[in-house]
Amino acid sequence: MNPKLQDKNIDFLFQAILSLKTTEDCYRFFDDLCTVPELKAMSQRLAVAKMLSHKQVYSDIVAETGASTATISRVNRSLNYGSDGYELVFQRLENGGKD
Repeated sequence: MNPKLQDKNIDFLFQAILSLKTTEDCYRFFDDLCTVPELKAMSQRLAVAKMLSHKQVYSDIVAETGASTATISRVNRSLNYGSDGYELVFQRLENGGKD
């Protein structure tokens, strides 16, 4: 975990996210919390991470997601040198939400 991120407001945000139970809950909460471009940017980065984890090449990722090569590079750096958060989520999604 990155200690630079941790504070009471971010803890509260994460607790709020963990309280959501359905996709509809998520749509309602994130519609209130984020602008459309912010939400689209986050979902784009997640899609890029998934494609990179499946060894897809940059040109295919650009074509499918519309992400810039700079965004793809940043996501790739997180996959290689980050906190393994993407991998954690991908594993849990593959296992039906179980650890």
